[in-house]
This record gives sequence, structure tokens and C-alpha cells, in this order.
Amino acid sequence: MARKHQLREQRAGTVINVTSKKQESDIIKALRQVEACLNGKFATKISLAHEKQWYLKDIVAELRHTYPDTTFHYHFDSSSIRPDGGILHIRGKPGDKLMYPVLIAEVKNQGTNDLRAEEGLPKQARGNAIERLGKNLIGLRAALMREAIFPFVCFGYGCDFEADSSILDRVSTMAMFGELNKTYLHNEEGGKFNRGSFYFRPNPWSVGEMVDVMADIAERAVLYYFSKYREDHFDKSS
Repeated sequence: MARKHQLREQRAGTVINVTSKKQESDIIKALRQVEACLNGKFATKISLAHEKQWYLKDIVAELRHTYPDTTFHYHFDSSSIRPDGGILHIRGKPGDKLMYPVLIAEVKNQGTNDLRAEEGLPKQARGNAIERLGKNLIGLRAALMREAIFPFVCFGYGCDFEADSSILDRVSTMAMFGELNKTYLHNEEGGKFNRGSFYFRPNPWSVGEMVDVMADIAERAVLYYFSKYREDHFDKSS
């Protein structure tokens, strides 16, 4: 047990490479702990990698590989999807160009009327920051159509997500009408519903709370890939 604990400490933070500003965010702190959990549980079975963004050219290349009879298009090689927590994935063996995401995480804060009330200011119309998730969701769902899981999670907080807010139904729509604050990893109805997980409430999410959800998603995603492709399909180098 001591050796495993030491291994986890040594490996923690070695993959998550982000800017100094991002390093201070709670989602990145949580992501580092998830990395440590995965390295502790699958230390000799996987090699983790982390990308800040997923380029559309790479998504389209994977789609063309998986669906050779369908036409796919994008405009600029520089265009990408940039989730707040990036894309944590496990590596295939050398030469395998597919990405195997185990965790894609976003964090969204929306609503200032609580602060305006404290300042004696009138309420403003509720914002639409959450709607900017839509583009990412469409691209990510398309990118992972080849799999039977969607290891995406978004943590939202702010007064716009109070129980009496109609903004919650915007989130429910993005969640393909799944329940909020519930994890959906495996697709349902033969893959028609690749919902993802949406955790929303007025109060901020703590690092520990995010780790609990994210580690569960990531660990089960690894097991899914092992079941579908077999363990020897993946790179085991550190």
C-alpha cells in the first residue's frame, strides 16, 4: 500500500500541463487529483495524456476513419474545442491515431443578480453563458459517436441556477432531457442518448465534490475501453 501511495504522489500532476492562470482554478486542482487516482488504480495498464483542446481537423479525421462513407467538413486547421478542464485520455499503442477520452470537464458560472441586490441595483435579465456550451457539446458528441460512452461533465453554479430559474430548462435541454446532478456515462437506447453529466446549483462546487464525480466517470470510462478494445490495445508506458 505504501508503494502504491508513493507512486500516486510521484505521478500526480505530471500530465496536466496548463497555464499558470488555469493552474489556480478548482477544476484543474480536481483534475490533478483524478489523474493521481487513475495512476494509482491503473498504474501498469494505461498511459494518460491531457490535451487543452481538440482540433476540429483531428475530430474530422477520426470521423472519416470511423465512417468512411460519410462526408465531413471543417474550414480552418486552427479551429478547436477548448473545454475548461481539457480532455484527459488514455493513449493507444504507437501508430494508433484515435483519441480515447476518459474525462472532458467544463465549469460555468452564471448570474449576478445576487450581487446586484447587495449593491441595491435592479435585477438584470438572466444571462446566456450556459448556452455557449452548445457548440462544444455538438462537436464532442459527434467526435465520440463511435463509442458507447460520453465522459463529459459540466459543473455550473450561480444564482441563475436557483430552483425557480427557467435557465435550468436550458440546461436540461442540453442534457437531452436527462436529470441534472446525476451522472450519465453510458449512452442509452442504443446510443441515441449520449447525454453527459450536468451538475448545477446556486453554490460553487468544491474541489472534493468535483473529484468524486470526475473520478467515477474517468475510472469507469477506462474500464469501458478495456472491455471494448482489451487492455493490450493501450500503451502502458509511463
